[in-house]
Amino acid sequence: MEEGINNLTIILTIIALNKMALPILSLSIPCSFSRLPPSLLHSTIPRRTVNMAKHITCTLTTQTFEETINRRSANYRQSFGDYDFIQSLKSDYTYNFIQSLKSDYTVHMYERQIEKMKEDVRRLLKRVDQPLAQLKLIDTLQRLGVGYHFKNEFKEALGNISTDENNMRMEGDLYATALQFRLLRQHGFEVSPDVFNGFMDGEGNLMASLCEDIEGMLSLYEASYLGFEGEIVLDDAKELMIRYLKDFKEKNLDQDLKRHVEHALELTFHWRMPRLQARWYIETYVGEEDMNPFLFQFAKLDYNMVQATYQTNIKAVSRWWKNLGLGKQLSFSRDRLLECFLWALGTMSKPEFGYTREVITKVDQLITTIDDVYDVYGSIEELELFTDVVDRWDVNSLEKLPDYMKICFMALFNTTNEMAYVVLKEQGLEITRHLKKLWADLCKAYLVEAKWYCNGYTPTLDEYLSNAWISISGPVVLGHAYLSAKTKITNDALDCIDKYSNLLRWSSMILRLWDDWGTSTDELARGDVPKSIQCYMHETGATEEVAREHIRGLISDTWKKLNKESFSCSLPESLINAALDLPRMSQCYYEFGDGFGSPDNETEERFRSLLVEPISIKK
Repeated sequence: MEEGINNLTIILTIIALNKMALPILSLSIPCSFSRLPPSLLHSTIPRRTVNMAKHITCTLTTQTFEETINRRSANYRQSFGDYDFIQSLKSDYTYNFIQSLKSDYTVHMYERQIEKMKEDVRRLLKRVDQPLAQLKLIDTLQRLGVGYHFKNEFKEALGNISTDENNMRMEGDLYATALQFRLLRQHGFEVSPDVFNGFMDGEGNLMASLCEDIEGMLSLYEASYLGFEGEIVLDDAKELMIRYLKDFKEKNLDQDLKRHVEHALELTFHWRMPRLQARWYIETYVGEEDMNPFLFQFAKLDYNMVQATYQTNIKAVSRWWKNLGLGKQLSFSRDRLLECFLWALGTMSKPEFGYTREVITKVDQLITTIDDVYDVYGSIEELELFTDVVDRWDVNSLEKLPDYMKICFMALFNTTNEMAYVVLKEQGLEITRHLKKLWADLCKAYLVEAKWYCNGYTPTLDEYLSNAWISISGPVVLGHAYLSAKTKITNDALDCIDKYSNLLRWSSMILRLWDDWGTSTDELARGDVPKSIQCYMHETGATEEVAREHIRGLISDTWKKLNKESFSCSLPESLINAALDLPRMSQCYYEFGDGFGSPDNETEERFRSLLVEPISIKK
């Protein structure tokens, strides 16, 4: 096209969903062709369509080129909070992790108070010398959400219990045996499920003398969820305890005990998002017969101080998102900063990981935007170009991309390099190639699914899952979580991330299965590749109800694999904990629908519980 051309006639024909033709609007707009975005130089581009969306067809006419574009709209709901709402969050509590306090006048009164209370708890842990009393205290502190302060003390106490044969003998006490098993395994100590054999009769049922021991059965039920593959004793125990506890739930139980039974049957403690569980238990603990008022006050104060830390984190990351401007530039994608921060909070909840939460929030929002590029907006030709550019990680290859993809890639490129710079500055380690590989593999997995959709192809369940555990973005999130944790980065962990060890695989698989559980119906209506439920239905002819039951079974089986991997691997604790907490957060979002893509009242209530509303503390 010659430089002298300076006028272009653009004819916009808007077609409503019912295909009724509206009046044609013809505009003559003077413009310089050299200013047109490169995307307009492409020939006719086929776009994916969906029945529920309204499309705008644009025909741009010159002497030598024409383009027809059909873009999809997913009609996403808006998030429940905006920038102003986030910046308005405030708290009377602060939490600075100053481990050595040199001058009292620089320390907030709550920080001085919490430090004193922590020392009091440490003294309490040393005074309690009976094994069962120690186990109960450790369990209570964990459930109250303050166990992270006492990791070393827990290890020492549990280590003594595990090596003392007299302590390990708790014959006849189902509650104590199950509690001991759960805590020892949770903290990495060797313990065999054979300890439960003595509680079963010859037919594999619970001994008749224990059938009224509700606390014992509840304790065994919780312990069974820490089982590994092949531990049949725990599988059988879980099935039995579910049946027994459901029967007892209908009887006239003590109200406190009934509440705990109902809560456990709704979801086991091992699968729950820790901070939400902590809030629930704090509010429940006040009514317990053996409630310790000191621990109760300690837990409430700690919860509120950690909440103040979360507010600081989300305010910082919301300023980044506003300044980035990606949400406004790419209006077809989901603006889900609040929801992304909940992901980050659920994955790395300890207060000292504030920077990591900010990084994960940025990563999750970029994942959400890029996911919408692949699922909703981009043509196959554009997606192939974008995947290639991410794989090359080269800004010099941007010219072949349409403008909206240039903006998207540059946001990804700059955010990733900024994080890599922090690691290089603090640890002298260059991690860009590791991060780039994570993003490139994610985009390649997205492209596979986009091609499946465009070709009308329904994969088998195994074929789908072999790609989908990567396309769900779990490895990207876990990789960034570990590399931004500001702990010493090990070669073993980098190898784990690069080669997608089983720790990442099983964690991501559970995330994928829960995501499919909650989102598949909406995504199919919007126009997307079949998910695991639909793949299983197509492959086997099963009903949706049967398929969902199969997926729940896969979730349970994969948790056993993740339990084993987290127990046996020698990777850093921050990476292991993130791999366990990521699927816990996914269940929180997706068990009852798409709490992320279509945030509902429950998502908002959880956000308010975790970040807005402190627990009342009487002065």
